[in-house]
Amino acid sequence: MHGRHLYEYAVIRLLPVLAREEFLNVGIILFSKQARFIRVHVALNEEKLRCFAADVDLDQVRENLRSFQFIAEGEKEGGPIAALDIPSRFRWLTAVRSSAIQTSRPHPGLCDDLDATTRRLFEELVG
Repeated sequence: MHGRHLYEYAVIRLLPVLAREEFLNVGIILFSKQARFIRVHVALNEEKLRCFAADVDLDQVRENLRSFQFIAEGEKEGGPIAALDIPSRFRWLTAVRSSAIQTSRPHPGLCDDLDATTRRLFEELVG
């Protein structure tokens, strides 16, 4: 996907203990309306997560992150939200919520290569 693209991205955060408001960056979601583009990259560092909450249910966390990806990708496993258009899915995924998986507020950018930008942001913000 090449050419100049206006995009928005948000960092996907995991808050294993909501009351402490500590979070671990676990992914990135990047969206471009003009290019009809949405990508989610997720990586769960289980060892680091256990430092935040030793008793965390890793299976539940993995399932929730998969749901996040299914919705972004428009997969039927994502339920009715996944059937919405790309801008609506991005807005739903980045809506403010008080759950274990949250996102940063969306940030804008301009790039020539959306896939490369997604990878770069993922490496910089998630590792």
